[in-house]
Parts: sequence; structure tokens; C-alpha cells
Amino acid sequence: MSTFLQEQYIELMLGEEHYAIRIQDIDEIIRMKTITDIPGSLPHVKGVINLRNKITPVISLRTLFRLPDVEATKTTRIIVVRHQGESIGIIVDQVHKVSTYSDIVPPPEQVGGVSGARFSGIGLREGCLVGILNMTEVLG
Repeated sequence: MSTFLQEQYIELMLGEEHYAIRIQDIDEIIRMKTITDIPGSLPHVKGVINLRNKITPVISLRTLFRLPDVEATKTTRIIVVRHQGESIGIIVDQVHKVSTYSDIVPPPEQVGGVSGARFSGIGLREGCLVGILNMTEVLG
């Protein structure tokens, strides 16, 4: 299959683990911003940001995947995705690169304690396994 016909993904990192989101699911990637807390929200909902005069909810992928919180660094990013007509920000440790995967295998039922339904597949790249996120399940 030609590389031009393969789907492209933005590869991101949480700690040392690699994950990916289909590039067409992403509106933009921004540096970390001040997040306004929403009292009483779910633990993975970190609050909201003002993104060009639009209030956008922000979630932590670390918290959603039951990883310990870490302080934001200069590589921390918010990936803004569109889900059911709404923009949602996802905090990640680092945006790594644009990738394509010549081989994508179905996910197991559990991936490191996280439901395999949150993944649409596992991409294989240069000896590295990359969990391809199913955004409907992650944000649903």
C-alpha cells in the first residue's frame, strides 16, 4: 500500500507510552494554558479553557487511564479534538510526531488496565507498539 493512501496519525506520549489519534479527528494542538476548575466534575475533567472566545472543556488522558498526575512541563500539550460537534481538549505529556502504520492489529480486551475498547487498534512502528485511540470510546 502506498504511504499516501495510509491514514495519518498524531503520535503522543504519556510518560514512556506511545498513543496515537487520527489526524482528521484533531482540530489543533496548543501549548498548555491556564485551566479553570469546574467544581463537582469527574476526576478526569480538569476544567475549561477560553479558546478564541469559546469555552472548551479539558480532560486529562493520564487521569482517564489511571496514571498518576504530573506537573505540566514545556512539552505538555492540549490536543483539541472534535467530538459530537463539540471541541474538547485532551492534556498529553508530549506530541511526538505524525506517523503512519503499515500494520495495525486489533487491541486486546485490556491494555495495561485500560479497556481495550478505548483503542481502535495497536500500530506497529520500528519495534514500538502504539495504542491508536478510539475517540468515541475515550470521550464517550
